[in-house]
Amino acid sequence: MLHRLSIRDIVLIDKLNVDFKNGLCVLTGETGAGKSILLDSLGLALGARADSALVRHGSDKGSVSAEFDLPHDHPFWDLLVEADISREDSLVLRRVVNADGRSRAYINDQPVSVSLLKQAGAALVEIHGQFDTQGLLNPITHRGLLDAFGNLTSMASSTKVLFHNWKQLEKERLNAEQALEKARADEEYLRHMVEELTALAPQEGEEEDLASQRQMMMHGEKLLEGLKQAHGELSSHKGVEIMMRNALRHLERIAEKAEGRLDGVIETLDKASEYTAQGIQLLERASNDVDLDPRQLEAIEERLFALRAAARKHDVPVTELPSLKDKFEAQLNAVEAGDSALQALREKEEKARNSYIEFAEKLGDKRRKTAKGMDRAVNDELGPLKLGGATFGTSFHKLEQADWNETGCDKIAFEISTNPGAPLGPIAKVASGGELSRFMLALKVVLAQADPIPTLVFDEVDAGIGGATAAAVGERLGNLAQEVQVLVVTHSPQVGARGNHHLRVSKAENGGKVISTIRPLDDNERTEEIARMISGEQVTTEARAAADTLLNAV
Repeated sequence: MLHRLSIRDIVLIDKLNVDFKNGLCVLTGETGAGKSILLDSLGLALGARADSALVRHGSDKGSVSAEFDLPHDHPFWDLLVEADISREDSLVLRRVVNADGRSRAYINDQPVSVSLLKQAGAALVEIHGQFDTQGLLNPITHRGLLDAFGNLTSMASSTKVLFHNWKQLEKERLNAEQALEKARADEEYLRHMVEELTALAPQEGEEEDLASQRQMMMHGEKLLEGLKQAHGELSSHKGVEIMMRNALRHLERIAEKAEGRLDGVIETLDKASEYTAQGIQLLERASNDVDLDPRQLEAIEERLFALRAAARKHDVPVTELPSLKDKFEAQLNAVEAGDSALQALREKEEKARNSYIEFAEKLGDKRRKTAKGMDRAVNDELGPLKLGGATFGTSFHKLEQADWNETGCDKIAFEISTNPGAPLGPIAKVASGGELSRFMLALKVVLAQADPIPTLVFDEVDAGIGGATAAAVGERLGNLAQEVQVLVVTHSPQVGARGNHHLRVSKAENGGKVISTIRPLDDNERTEEIARMISGEQVTTEARAAADTLLNAV
């Protein structure tokens, strides 16, 4: 609920703090006293358009703060979390307007955009004037109010999830179709590349092996000459291996007499002899491996050229050619299997679409049943409000598939007719100003428990009516105030008498300046104010008696 409104330097208001309470709060005062300024100030704090004309003459800026008390589970707090604004015990919306028309917005003293302030304000307060075009006059809100009235919010949320699931699969299917179409365009190229790389048959590490062989063959004669010389040195005369073995036999004959002192020498010579024999064998093998055939060198060079040409063609290292072939084969297989994969995706999409349609149709049926009950309840309120010839109804129109959305398959709108037999039409276009206010009141009475907005403001909802009709309006406002906080600006004594709290707006001159003030009335002052509303400026005894009657009848 709105707890306090603090106004500084706005039009005729110098400095004003107004405290509000739960229930029905009536604001009265003579025409021009500043009631509209109060509502303009509240609207400013709620994100309405700023205007330099609102700043009090002689001031460089004006400001308005609106403080609210909300339950901890109110959905508004989720908005603060999303906006990364700290949550405190109370909530304060503040707007500062400079004399040049520029403004700044704050929530709990944190700077925010005006659009966020407006979004916050719309969730906290709904203001209805005679020709107001917000709130219930906006068809976008009708579906949500109907769902809340019929406890269909959970079904509506499920429908939203199913719709987005369907649309996500539709997007995946479209992407898959585009990818498959592109792949088919590349199919011949892929097939040719796979055939080419298959014929080339690149192997892991092949380039390195071929380069090594090529290097050896290019220097084959020198290598062979060196190998033969080394082999000759080891094999000349008796040969190193034979000499070492002869020396080893001599040492073994005297080893026992040396009492172990020759063991290390014998072991070392034994290993040296073995290594020498192995070295000679390796030299012989290396000599045999040296190929001086020019045809073999040419074949190696041709193979290296083919590998490196393929690598340049695909802009990859030679080492990646084997994996590139695998990649092309996988892409080609994907094209060949694309139809079946796409068909599976289409089936998933169709299943998701059918799930959405089935659930949306069930929700639509429940909404229609709910609407019948809500329409009856609203129409029951119209008679006492002297709108007995009027009719309220909820219209449903099936949407084309292209227009289906997360809320369902129907376009839903509240409509009215103000004359018997006349067709229903949009609320904003059919009703006159006075009728519009009473239609809004009837709707709000019926939807009070379903609507999460905690504070409602009615600006002269009783304009152009009096007597029994005004009394009925006051009674409905009182009923509505049992569910939510209601602020009503009124000139009707019947409505004024219904208030749980009464604030009077007045205008006076102070120091050569005209200022507006507002203050709560006690019981005696309230009687006097109701009497003034009955008789005018000259309050009569009869008017006071009538005021007492109205106040005591509540």
